[in-house]
Amino acid sequence: MAESKNNIITHGLSGKIGDLIVFSQRDGKTYVSKAPKSKTVEDSPKQKAHKLKFQKASQYARSVINNPDLKQMYSAKADTSKGMSTYNLAMKDFFNAPEIQSIDLTAYRGKKGDAIRIIAVDDFAVKAVTVKIENAEGNTVEEGNAVDSGYEWIYTSTTNYANITGNKITITATDHPDNLTEMTKILS
Repeated sequence: MAESKNNIITHGLSGKIGDLIVFSQRDGKTYVSKAPKSKTVEDSPKQKAHKLKFQKASQYARSVINNPDLKQMYSAKADTSKGMSTYNLAMKDFFNAPEIQSIDLTAYRGKKGDAIRIIAVDDFAVKAVTVKIENAEGNTVEEGNAVDSGYEWIYTSTTNYANITGNKITITATDHPDNLTEMTKILS
């Protein structure tokens, strides 16, 4: 790569000339190099999937910017001192699904009013947590939304069901971009 020193013609020049040479700027100096040969290589399926996900993340971030309520929520948490804009935070949130850290079934005995406690976290915010209880045969016993208590989500049972052995409890946590995470526990 050639370096151009004190040349008034090429000073500050950048870009490609035909398919022959490329001018570039680094540290206030002009460099001249041979133009790279472009190879047309088709993206792998993983690359295509990632590009599609990135496009969807960008669409989601734009929708946040255009929705005053969501924009206000994201803006309040965006750390602009570290270069995190509202748009960047929405993009980041799109790529990260919530995490279910724990499910506490110690107070659930199959009686109306029993509590199931869930700790679910997200890099931005968990929007909703739902609980579905199925019996051993796979029939739905009950389902509904847990309530956010600030630290944990609490689901209060609405049905009496005597035989809980073999029941399957499925917890689903959702964030604002509608990423979801599921966790299932089988009662013994």
